[in-house]
Amino acid sequence: MIRWAAAGASALALVLAIVFVWKSHAANRDPVPPAPLVAASVAAAAPTAAAADPVLPPSASAKSKEEKRFDRADKNKDGRIAMEELLEPRRKAFAKLDTNHDGVLSFDEWAVKTETKFRDADADHNSYLTRAEYATTAPVRKTKPARCACGPAAPAAVTETGEE
Repeated sequence: MIRWAAAGASALALVLAIVFVWKSHAANRDPVPPAPLVAASVAAAAPTAAAADPVLPPSASAKSKEEKRFDRADKNKDGRIAMEELLEPRRKAFAKLDTNHDGVLSFDEWAVKTETKFRDADADHNSYLTRAEYATTAPVRKTKPARCACGPAAPAAVTETGEE
């Protein structure tokens, strides 16, 4: 009988320990995230009734990626995508590859760009590319210009004498 009582007491102690640990973790969590530093600096700079409102970041545009993708495909902007609208960019790419304009794309026509790239990279003309030669065929990545919200270019620095 004592064993049953001891087992019950230890089970109750274990349950209470779990509850206390869970409660302590919940109490240590901050339910409200800290306000952004911008809001604190604005509140300190202008202690008015408006300073009590936090400064919110600008909202994102309402269009999702899928809506933007749909709008790019909908060339005539009628809210529907016809088969011709999807095929037109592909027709232009096909026409660039179909060098003899017979409407049929042969393997040689398709591989012209790759063959030209290989011949240009093969500096010693031995029909093989070394590591250094192959490195010259790496695609050139277009870098996007840096976006700066700082406005037009800053004026030139003025020295103490007033000269630029």
